[in-house]
Amino acid sequence: MLNRLEMLRIFCAAAESASFKAAATRLGTSPQTVTRAVKDLEEAVGEPLFHRNTRQIRITAAGERLAERARAALVDVDSLFAHPASRSDTELKGVVRITAPSTLGRQHLLVALREVALAHPGITLDIRLSDQVADVVDDEIDIGLRLGMFRDQRLVARMTTRVGFHVVGTPELAARVGKPGDLAQLAALPTTGLIDRSSGRAWPWYFAQGEQFNPRAPAFLTDDPETEMEAILCGLAYGQLPDYLAQPHLRSGRLVSVLDRFAPTPWGLYIYRSRRSPVPIRIRLVFDALVAYFGGKDAVPAR
Repeated sequence: MLNRLEMLRIFCAAAESASFKAAATRLGTSPQTVTRAVKDLEEAVGEPLFHRNTRQIRITAAGERLAERARAALVDVDSLFAHPASRSDTELKGVVRITAPSTLGRQHLLVALREVALAHPGITLDIRLSDQVADVVDDEIDIGLRLGMFRDQRLVARMTTRVGFHVVGTPELAARVGKPGDLAQLAALPTTGLIDRSSGRAWPWYFAQGEQFNPRAPAFLTDDPETEMEAILCGLAYGQLPDYLAQPHLRSGRLVSVLDRFAPTPWGLYIYRSRRSPVPIRIRLVFDALVAYFGGKDAVPAR
């Protein structure tokens, strides 16, 4: 039978994994051992710690509270046996898993984290780029970047800047088909469509007062934001782009902005991580570096 300290270690690994099997792989043990440890701990505390189904596990509110206290207790126990000089070195080694929107991440993450990576070669940056919102629990993500509203109370989130959106086209396109004066006129002109990979449908365009526009017959469709931008730069159609894609081309004159009076309120760019504590030093270091970079003046639109 496992002692209570070992049960807590297994439970904390399970709380940070997508499944008991993943926790077992991380610990070098069997899924049955993880399942038994969690069951014994649930019996000891008198309440369920996980919601389970055939596809995944999800920690309960009681499990979150216990995990937070258990991690702190385990750190205290481990600190009794760690050499003082080795503690920070140990915490500055390991993987930091980061997710970000594809284009934003491709343009900025390595620039933002270059100094951290060079100063701390023991840290492995595992960067996953996707335009789908990642769940830090289910996807085993340490840090994420997200555009838009943010109300997830399970996470610590810092809004670093705001990102505007522009309907843009080339001067040649504007001369050929005209500039739209409102959304009704826009619907009659060639537009691009950016496909949401999770639904297979085009994302709507966003405008002031929460109004949305769905291109009815796009002249160009793609599921990649940078390819959409290239189609706009080729003069095929008007498209809606975020600051970090549009601004360099607006400044150079390759693109012109239309419908500016209908522009939506800029969206917040958030850096987020789990509320679980204690936070490993390597994760806090990367989190703070991202907040500092994206919170810098004009950091996002400038590249």
